[in-house]
Amino acid sequence: MKNYELAVGIDVSKKTLDVFIHNYNKHRVFDNCRSGYDSLLKWVSKFSKIEKSVLYCFEHTGNYSLKLAIFMQTNGLNYVQENPIVIKRSSGLVRTKTDRVDAQMIARYAWLHREELVCSSIRDEALLELGRLLSLRDQLVRNRTGLMGTLEELSGLLSSPSTDVSCKSLKHTIAYLSKQILKLEKQIDELVKREDRMSKNYKLLTSLKGVGRILACQLIYHTCNFERFSDWRQFSSYCGTAPFQYSSGTSVYRRSKGHPMSDRKMKTLLNMASISAIQHDGELRSYYQRKVEEGKPKMLALNNVRNKLISRAFAVIKRGTPYVDLCKYAA
Repeated sequence: MKNYELAVGIDVSKKTLDVFIHNYNKHRVFDNCRSGYDSLLKWVSKFSKIEKSVLYCFEHTGNYSLKLAIFMQTNGLNYVQENPIVIKRSSGLVRTKTDRVDAQMIARYAWLHREELVCSSIRDEALLELGRLLSLRDQLVRNRTGLMGTLEELSGLLSSPSTDVSCKSLKHTIAYLSKQILKLEKQIDELVKREDRMSKNYKLLTSLKGVGRILACQLIYHTCNFERFSDWRQFSSYCGTAPFQYSSGTSVYRRSKGHPMSDRKMKTLLNMASISAIQHDGELRSYYQRKVEEGKPKMLALNNVRNKLISRAFAVIKRGTPYVDLCKYAA
């Protein structure tokens, strides 16, 4: 535990930073660029001469806060990137919504929880690049899927010159997007091969039936190459596949289910992987059928298979050896 003298809350937007010092009730606005960061440090140094005694806190806002996080980590500053929902729910009833109020709310949160907050750190350059490539590929795939749906609808209409021209244009666009997706996948493969530890974990993950290129890369990225979570149960909670109890007294009771605040993209990928695993993995197929025969709903049994895949992924990484299908060797 560190003894912080100041808690500084920063509300990050595209062009500006609203900064609030909780202990002195001071507020100031800086540009969201390198010169603005330098001015921020000079201003904060007026209230505390020791950099290590200052705790900076700001919300995780993707690319907007990434530059600030890189700057603070490079300069050895203590900073925390927190989930915006966590800060909002810990602040009680707040009626006013301005950048100054948000910065003040973040600073108050940092000061009240300074003893339990753990300083953040950014992913290494390879993981950041992997995340950007996966995000762009996902966007292109969504665009291509939408255009393919439009093409199917137009093809079902009466043939006309305008319809024919539209279909040709859509086909050209879909073909171009497909080429770009393949190019991105090639870049992802090259990036994974270039990093030794990432390449090793990728090979271990793809030894599991149902786990392909995209799911393996997404697992590596979201787990920070399996350094972010201590065990598979934490990651299961992060993905929304871990069931949580909901009860109060003797009258309120609901069945256990996953929490809606989760990474739905990962949950979707795991869902598709579990369906594939049931078809190609005899052990998981028997496990799924046994759960259904016991009377469990099919989606609940499928969720059990998702958790099986997650536990296997963490197991092969921890063990450092590929997955072995023991059913092939059973008598």
